[in-house]
Amino acid sequence: MAAIAFSRRLRRTNFAEGVEAAGAKGYTVYNHMLLPTVFRSVEEDYHHLKSAVQIWDVAVERQVELRGPDAARLMQMLTPRDLRGMLPGQCFYIPTVDETGGMLNDPVAVKLSEDRWWISIADSDLLLWVKGIAYGYRLDVLVDEPDVSPLAIQGPKSDELMSRVFGSTVSDLRFFRFGHFDFQGRDMIIARSGYSKQGGFEIYVEGADICMPLWNALMEAGKDLDVHAGCPNLIERIEGGLLSYGNDMTRENTPHECGLGKFCNTQTAIGCVGRDALLRVAKEGPVKQIRAIAIDGPVGPCDRPWKLMAKGKQVGQVTSAATSPDFGGSVGIGMVRMTHWDDGTELTVETPDGPKGAIVKEKFWI
Repeated sequence: MAAIAFSRRLRRTNFAEGVEAAGAKGYTVYNHMLLPTVFRSVEEDYHHLKSAVQIWDVAVERQVELRGPDAARLMQMLTPRDLRGMLPGQCFYIPTVDETGGMLNDPVAVKLSEDRWWISIADSDLLLWVKGIAYGYRLDVLVDEPDVSPLAIQGPKSDELMSRVFGSTVSDLRFFRFGHFDFQGRDMIIARSGYSKQGGFEIYVEGADICMPLWNALMEAGKDLDVHAGCPNLIERIEGGLLSYGNDMTRENTPHECGLGKFCNTQTAIGCVGRDALLRVAKEGPVKQIRAIAIDGPVGPCDRPWKLMAKGKQVGQVTSAATSPDFGGSVGIGMVRMTHWDDGTELTVETPDGPKGAIVKEKFWI
């Protein structure tokens, strides 16, 4: 296999030393950085994530920082979710849209104070869009990428591991809330959140110098908990219906098509640049939408969309798929037209290994 050439355009993370020592076997490029995709095998990593605890280098989730008197105004311009009731210490999942209502990103907003926010982004150059909006509207706000490297602790034993390093009060954090905790004299912002359904935390580590000391401390404290380095797991995220921006949705899709309508308060989110377009979408309703797709038998990697067919006509596409050890057959995420999106609808999916039976599901597996 050809090697990837490293340069300043493809950055290593501040946890790369730990990731490499743990034996990462594969990577993907995410926000111009390397994100591990597998350590032992996707299936072994999957079983371990569901039973123990893993440390994930997710420093690729770059932060876009908004700081200044107009920070809150700029945040509301980016999303159709009404942020007026959001308090410092809270995290909100926010669909971020352009002027047409198309999805630009699906980040987590972290409200540090009234005039300081972080946007923890998925894989897209959202920083440039935010800078453009700030400049175009002449807002009194500084938009930048701070030296912050998120580290995720995921799995059923994550509370025990975190308590050993940060003290028992870390377990008091409620979902999508964050607090300040000390590590070797450094302030750490820790949120109960993460890109899995197994529970856990995300630590927003400020400064490169403290990243590996934290990684090593967590590894040492979790030896008897069977702690391992890990990464977002393809099988588990599909079972849980966790969408991947750029795979399951793009800027060609609205939040309503992505099943994110519950995060859109379009009537009251005054100031969102895509509000007028989304008001029309909300009134008319989407003609296609994300659905869980159960697929007969095993499948290989879905590195390009697979057509969903009904009576010789394409009615959608599968964008993520994997064979599930726990639920039998294969699990998938697809965009399906309204004529065929009802629970139990039988379709055919055209995979590289040939056509396979598929069933639309109203809910994901976990």
